[in-house]
Amino acid sequence: MSDESQELGITESKSHKPGEWYAEVVQKAGLADYAPMGGFIVTKPRGYALWEAIQDALDGWFKETGVDNVYFPMFIPESFLEREKDIVEGFDPEVAWVTQGGHDELEERLAVRPTSESIIAPFMADWTRSHRDLPMRLNQWCSVVRWEATETKPFFRTKEFMWQEGHTAHASDEGAWEEVWTRLGQYEKVYEDVLAIPVLRGKKPEHDKFPGADTTTTVEALMPDGKSVQGATSHNLGQSFAEAFDITFADENEDEQTAYTTSWGLSWRALGALIMTHSDDQGLVLPPTVAPTQVVIVPIWQEDTKDDVLEYSENIAADLEEAGFRVELDDRDERNPGFKFNEHELNGVPLRLEIGPYEVEDEEVTLVHRPDNEETVEDRAEIVDAVDTHLEEIYDKLYEAAAENLDENVREAHSPEDILGTIGKHGGYVKTPWCGDEACEEAIKEKIAAEIVMQPLTDEGGTTAGEVPEPEVDECGVCGDPADEIAYFAKSY
Repeated sequence: MSDESQELGITESKSHKPGEWYAEVVQKAGLADYAPMGGFIVTKPRGYALWEAIQDALDGWFKETGVDNVYFPMFIPESFLEREKDIVEGFDPEVAWVTQGGHDELEERLAVRPTSESIIAPFMADWTRSHRDLPMRLNQWCSVVRWEATETKPFFRTKEFMWQEGHTAHASDEGAWEEVWTRLGQYEKVYEDVLAIPVLRGKKPEHDKFPGADTTTTVEALMPDGKSVQGATSHNLGQSFAEAFDITFADENEDEQTAYTTSWGLSWRALGALIMTHSDDQGLVLPPTVAPTQVVIVPIWQEDTKDDVLEYSENIAADLEEAGFRVELDDRDERNPGFKFNEHELNGVPLRLEIGPYEVEDEEVTLVHRPDNEETVEDRAEIVDAVDTHLEEIYDKLYEAAAENLDENVREAHSPEDILGTIGKHGGYVKTPWCGDEACEEAIKEKIAAEIVMQPLTDEGGTTAGEVPEPEVDECGVCGDPADEIAYFAKSY
């Protein structure tokens, strides 16, 4: 193997060294690079294109359901942050502070936003006068800074990360809950219909909910290495933020009422889940829904067939582009077909079209799927429909593999030894009855670094958080006390 091929290929193993493998895929597939400051990354064009694909899908769904995009300053005055004590206590270790501007000391410290409730809520209060102003639904696409990240893993954990954060105010608790479920459903949809990743819907335990929230709901995705990813969260904030920031309104009887608020967000951690779930030891694997290039055409010629092969390939590329596919015609003279195949596999292009003199002569095209190298020959005349069908098949393959991984890795346990042994041997999710005491989570966490990542949700029709199914009174899987809750333990990113 040439030095150039070794540099192009992935040298680490996903199954044996997933951390090193992941970092190599991110860099060699041209998604991101490390910044000169520890804990930060530089997002390269191909990586940012993936974020834009998620953004495009979600932003459209948000707007269809009454959300307006806004932008607020990245700096939050300390006095604003302190108005909601739970926010201050919850984020204090993670906040980066600005104390000087130019040569001058600032009169008041400014927090680099770890989240924006404390800067958005006061303006929601100013903009809300009457019940006719509600519901108010605002969203911003921005970055936030949380200074707790010590070990950088691109997209999964960095000090600064891209996300969207939605903030809403409602006249009733019921309206707030409807908002929470709407956004949680949209997050589930983006994972399952755009990223080809099945997720579990749940809520966080009381001790792990968003600071100041009544309830935090979540979608959780299971990675092939057995760890869980918190895919997105949707919070019912109750009236705590509205009371702290005086978000009130006159109801239909002109009586003053306090609003109910929510917040919800998805970060580029979704990209980490995407990369980790589908990619393999040859490099990046992308579903066609987000791939910057969906189809690559690789012409294969000798000198005497070059003109015919290129003309045939160019016509196919034009037809596919006209049909709306994202297509690249790789007609580089200085690279041989084998190098091109490897490079496009590394970059995660879902579908490769190989065209040589035999395809031209027979008016056919050879199609190769990226996930498994399945090869098919299709008629040239039907190539547009064939490509559409094959891209759908590729998406289905990726989703089904991820679904199988999830289905096989949800297990039950009913004792500390069983919980620890199951997670230690298999990873994945271990569900067990739980008494609700945080100490029981700590007992597991201390020994195997696994925590309660979610509790299952059921009914979403009312104004409650969707109560956990009520099993027959059982014993907590950790301490043996009576338990009427279910907890899912897992290691997580």
